[in-house]
Parts: sequence; C-alpha cells; structure tokens
Amino acid sequence: MAGNSARRGAVRKGGKKGPQVGSGGQRRKQLEGKGPTPKAADRPNHKAHRSAKSAAKRTPSRSAKKRGATSSEVVAGRNAVVEALRAEVPVTTMYVAGRIDADDRVREALTIATQRGIPVLETPRGELDRLTDDAVHQGLAVQVPPYEYAHPRDLSHQELPGVPLVVALDGITDPRNLGAIVRSTAAFGGHGVVVPARRSAGMTASAWKTSAGAAARIPVAQAANLTRALEDFRKEGFFVIGLDMDGDVDLPDLDLASEPLVVVVGSEGKGLSRLVRETCDQIVSVPMSSAVESLNAGIATGVTLYEIARRRR
Repeated sequence: MAGNSARRGAVRKGGKKGPQVGSGGQRRKQLEGKGPTPKAADRPNHKAHRSAKSAAKRTPSRSAKKRGATSSEVVAGRNAVVEALRAEVPVTTMYVAGRIDADDRVREALTIATQRGIPVLETPRGELDRLTDDAVHQGLAVQVPPYEYAHPRDLSHQELPGVPLVVALDGITDPRNLGAIVRSTAAFGGHGVVVPARRSAGMTASAWKTSAGAAARIPVAQAANLTRALEDFRKEGFFVIGLDMDGDVDLPDLDLASEPLVVVVGSEGKGLSRLVRETCDQIVSVPMSSAVESLNAGIATGVTLYEIARRRR
C-alpha cells in the first residue's frame, strides 16, 4: 500500500539525496586510464596485426638466417677425419667413441688434435650416431665450420703442375655423387670442381665423407651461373667437353685430352641441360655394353678422368 513504511524495502538507506558526479568521480569506482591507443599492428583483433603475423611466419628472422648461415658440419669416418686434420681444416671439436678400437688413423687424429689444441670429447656411441645423423663414423668425427667455396675464376688462375683439368657439375643433387667426383678429381690430377649455387649438391658432411678427405686438397668453387662460368673458362683458353650418351665422339677418341679441359657432368636422369650442352665444344660418350643404359655420374666421371690422365702421360 502506498506510503506504508512497514513494507519491506520501503525505507531509503543512506544519506541525504543530492547531486551525484559521474562514474569517473566515484573514488573507488573511478576508471583508470589505459594510455594511448595502440597501433593497429599491435592490436590482436585488428586486420593489420594478423597480416604482420602471417608475414613474419613466411619470412625467417634475421637471427634465424644468421644461425643457418653459420651452422657447422660434422665430418664422420676415420679417413675423412685424418685427411681433414692433415689439411689443417679449422676443426672446432673432435668426438671419439668410448672404448674405441684405436688404429693408426685414430692415433694420428688424436696426436694432431692434441698438437693443435682441438678439444677432444669422449662421446657415447649413441650420441655419436645422433651427431653424425647415423653415418658410418667408425667411432671418430669432427665438427668443422661451413665449407668456404672458391670462385670459378680462382680455378682458371691456379699455378699448379700439369695441364689444367676442372670438373663442373650440372644438376648433380646427391652429395655422395659430389664427394665421389671430388675424390676422382684428386686421384687423377684434377685441379678443382665447380658446382652451381642453385639446384645442386653442396659440400655437406655427406660429401666430405664420400670424398674420403679429398675435399681438403681439391678446391670446390660455386658458380652463380654455370653457363656463364663455362664461357669464362673458354675465354681463359679451356676447352669444355660434356659427358652424354649421345656424344659427338667416344671417350677413346678424345683428341682434346692434352688441352686445358673442363669436363661437365650431367645428372644420371636428365643429362646435360640445354644451355650447358650448347656451351660445350664437344660432347663425349663413354662406350659401354648395350645391356646398361647409363652410368652413375660419379663412375662416369672417374672413367673419363682416368682416360684423360692416361692420354696425358
């Protein structure tokens, strides 16, 4: 009933009624300032923020690029390790498996490492398997900085004994093939190997291992453009010959063997690329039985280099 003060809730509690200030002036209830408005790219729900986040995922950070550029390689295997140490490759750490069966190579590696002050770490075989990515390390491995490639021009200006002989790779993507070719080049008096900067195998630990340490003696150059590098070699007086099944001449009839040579090796599947083939002075075939369609790139290179070395004697 109106005016009935006995009704529950009818009595006004609190002080006298008067003018009230806004909510910002209610002392405890007053709003606190949040500072200036953030930029659009810093607001999680803004389109600009989502775009910036997507761009960051697509582009690696500068620190990530730097880490990738300076990542080291692990060379595994007794021959490869000893050859690298003999050539004074700047090894940073040597890993030796516990309870290793020490032969002459292991003892020589330990002696050189001690003389040069290289840290030697005794490592469990399981950890050594992990460090070498399950390579056949024979209980011995070393960590080396990234390979420093030469420039193709350096190979044409070398003052080395014998007639210049360079091997160039066109489309070889298996580092084991690269290592085998480097090894054959060293064995048959070659002066260097050229690889393209793109779509080609590089001097990784796998290539080092397959080369059995020959990569410490034979420079490997990296060419931004292989066709242009071959043209530069021709200007320096080299003859460029390419290996292909459909050649102009068979290997035993190679009359250019005694001249300064660049031997270009293509991939087993695709062979020489069109531009590289057009740059060659001669295309050479390795004779073989009709039962065999093609040779592995490393084997074909070894056979060719042997024949060139034989004819140069």
